[in-house]
Amino acid sequence: MNILIRNGTVVTATETRAADVLTEGERILEVRAGIPETSAAKVIDATGMYVIPGGVDAHTHLDMPFGGTTSADDFETGTRAAAFGGTTSIVDFAIQARGTCMRDALDTWWKKAEGRATIDYGLHMIVTDLGTSGLEDMDDMVREGVASFKLFMAYPNVLMVDDATIFKALSQTAKNGALICMHAENGSVIDVLIARALAEGKTAPVYHALTRPPLAEAEAVHRAIAMAEIAGTPVYIVHLSSEDALNQVREARDRGVPAFAETCPQYLLLSIDDLARPNFEGAKYVFTPPLRPKEHQPKLWDGLKHDHLQVVSTDHCPFCFEDQKVLGKNDFTKIPNGGPGIENRLQLLFHHGVNAGKLSLNRFVEITSTAPARIFGMYPQKGEIAPGSDADVVVWDPGALYTISAQTHHMRVDYSMFEGFPVRGNARTVLSRGEVIVDGGTFLGKPGRGRFLKRAARGGAWK
Repeated sequence: MNILIRNGTVVTATETRAADVLTEGERILEVRAGIPETSAAKVIDATGMYVIPGGVDAHTHLDMPFGGTTSADDFETGTRAAAFGGTTSIVDFAIQARGTCMRDALDTWWKKAEGRATIDYGLHMIVTDLGTSGLEDMDDMVREGVASFKLFMAYPNVLMVDDATIFKALSQTAKNGALICMHAENGSVIDVLIARALAEGKTAPVYHALTRPPLAEAEAVHRAIAMAEIAGTPVYIVHLSSEDALNQVREARDRGVPAFAETCPQYLLLSIDDLARPNFEGAKYVFTPPLRPKEHQPKLWDGLKHDHLQVVSTDHCPFCFEDQKVLGKNDFTKIPNGGPGIENRLQLLFHHGVNAGKLSLNRFVEITSTAPARIFGMYPQKGEIAPGSDADVVVWDPGALYTISAQTHHMRVDYSMFEGFPVRGNARTVLSRGEVIVDGGTFLGKPGRGRFLKRAARGGAWK
């Protein structure tokens, strides 16, 4: 069915203009002013609204096992919540178990998403073991459209790999055109700090942050970029949280190194003070890297404004407070790491970024949609409003008032990290591949309609 979105202001990463958007089937057919209503079977009036490309969240963890439990949102509930927030594509993480091939992990995550995903999804591959055939496995994944890999410099004996493995993986991407995503913290040093804290009886949630100092992040970011530079390949730093780490990325980019980084709304808006909340409430804010002192926040906002940071993702990995976070009641190391946010990303960035004058409208679109689509090999299929692009379109109401709360959100988790935050600006109508899946607070999509995104190697990070 053709759909015409009329009388709105189209906002992309590069321009803002009055224009209509006509879709044909799953694609955008035309973008211009004055498209006649007779062109479409359905007309959406976007007077007073912004018309933006659907959000691309390049960092989510749905149905993910961690710390003896599993993240609370699966591919059905998580993608539905994403759609309510104006996100129409995600890239989740498949996890290679040590001693297995990556194909096994890919098959497992495809099964997790099959029949459940309500929006389109891609997959990164978490590498834990290159073994004897791991480098060939990486090439196989690229052929399957898994054009990015994540490696951990933290969580020894669980996910962490050594520098030799990291360098081998980086060197392989120099050949196959994939992109390495690095969780950059010095896990070995952090483990010593954790052991000291526990020995001193320091078990409260705030010690999760105090044992993972910003310098442990900055050192690992520096090391990751150095190894990528030696390998002659781009690198992408996930969930960057501190000024110290940001300085490493900025300095590398200033030298012309293809280093890229994302941050998350929690690092822009929350702080270590939340981890110190009484009555174990701080456990709601245990994720990695941890929250930092408030003085880091304006530095991260400035990094987004000046393109030292290219993307805002969520690292959405929710665990319910009442029956999951409490696993670490007497030991902060046993609190499942992760928090919910897939639904609130665009709301928070529009309100605290655009409305507050920290981001332009175009930059808002760029960091939430266009840049992640480019970097991860989905552009211009995703992240753009142009003829031929997928009709992933959000009619955004800049005046809509909303208060974020666990009582009204659609994520399957019993708390919100942003409980009580008022925002102005919200998704009114959301199209995914030409189908209206959210309209006026009502979900119209269906589980299983989301498709696997086969992403291209040598994406925007290579150009």
